[in-house]
Amino acid sequence: MSTPPPRPPSRKPNAKLIVIALIVIGLIAFVVYGLLKSDKKTHQESVTLQGQMEMQQTSIAAKVPGRIAKILVTEGDSVKVGQQLVEMDSPEIKAKIDQAKAGQQMAQSQLDKAENGARPQEIAQAKAAWRANQAAADLAKSTYERVNRLYEEGLMARQKRDEAYTQFVANQDKADAAQQQYDMAVEGARTEDKAGALAQVEQVKAKVAEAEVAQEEANLKSPISGIVDNVIVSPGEVIGQGVPILSLVDPNKQWVVLNVTENYLSQFAVGATFTGMLPALSTPDAPYTREFTVYASSPLADFATWRPTNNDDGFDVRTFEVKARPTVPDPKIRAGMSVLIKATPALTTIESP
Repeated sequence: MSTPPPRPPSRKPNAKLIVIALIVIGLIAFVVYGLLKSDKKTHQESVTLQGQMEMQQTSIAAKVPGRIAKILVTEGDSVKVGQQLVEMDSPEIKAKIDQAKAGQQMAQSQLDKAENGARPQEIAQAKAAWRANQAAADLAKSTYERVNRLYEEGLMARQKRDEAYTQFVANQDKADAAQQQYDMAVEGARTEDKAGALAQVEQVKAKVAEAEVAQEEANLKSPISGIVDNVIVSPGEVIGQGVPILSLVDPNKQWVVLNVTENYLSQFAVGATFTGMLPALSTPDAPYTREFTVYASSPLADFATWRPTNNDDGFDVRTFEVKARPTVPDPKIRAGMSVLIKATPALTTIESP
C-alpha cells in the first residue's frame, strides 16, 4: 500500500496586519463620514490689506493779480499761522493807495473848514462889506426922501423921484445881502454841511482801507501751521487772481483710507484700533508700525463693489471705505504712503444642501 503525498503547509493570515488595515479603513471611513454629515463648513483665512495715508491739504492762491517778487519758503519747510509765504509786487495797488490817501486829505480839509467856520479875516471882510452897502443904502434913502419932497412941492420932475426910489431899493437889497453873508460867516457851516463833509471823509477812509487790505493780501500769509508740500510758481511770474501758488499740509490731521469687504469689517468698527505697518519708513530689521483708531466707515457704490461669494449660495459681499487716524500723529508720515494691515475675517458659515 502506497503512502499518500504530503500536503503543503497552510499559511495562516497575519493577525497584526489585519488589525492595522481595519484601523486605517475605519479612520478613513470616519473622516469621510464626518465630512459628508457635517452641515457647516468653516473658513478662516488671514489677508493683508493695503491702505493709503492722506493729509489735510490747503492750497494758497493769489487774491489779487500781480508779479511774484519773492517766495520766502521752500518745499519741506515748517510754517506757522500768519507767517508770510510770498511777497508780490503790484503797482496797481500802490497807485490805488496813493489816490485814496490824496482823496482822504481833500475830504478832511473840507470837514475841518466846515467845523472851524470862516476865518476872522473873512468875518471882518464880510462885516465891512455889509456896513459899506448899508451906508450906501442909507444915503440912497436920504436922497430919495429929499427928491420926493421937492416933487411934492412941484420943484422936481416925477422921473427924478422914481430914479431916486429905484436907487434906494437897489442899495438896500445889496445891504441886506451883505448882512446875510456876514451872518453866515459868523454862524459857520450848517449841521447838514458838516454831516456831509464827515460822510465824505469816512467814505474815502474806507477806500484807503480797501487798498491797504489788497496790499496786505498780496503778501500771502499762511492760514495754518503745517509743512510746505509743493511750490507751484517761480519768482518773476505774473499771476492772476485765484491762481494757486503753493500748497500746505497739516501733519496733525492725517488718516489712512482702506477698502474693506464686509467679511473683514468687524475688525474695523468705528472706535476700534488696529496696527498698521508703513513700508516706506520700515527697514528689513525694524518694521515701522503705528496704531490707528477707526473714526469713519461708509459703503462704496454697489455697482463698483458687488461680487457674489459663491454662485450656489446666492449672496454678495459689499465693500466699505474705512478711515482711521493714527492714535498719535506722526510727523514722519506723508500723504501717499502705503499702510499694510493684517486682517482676519469673521467666522463665515455656509449651509450645506
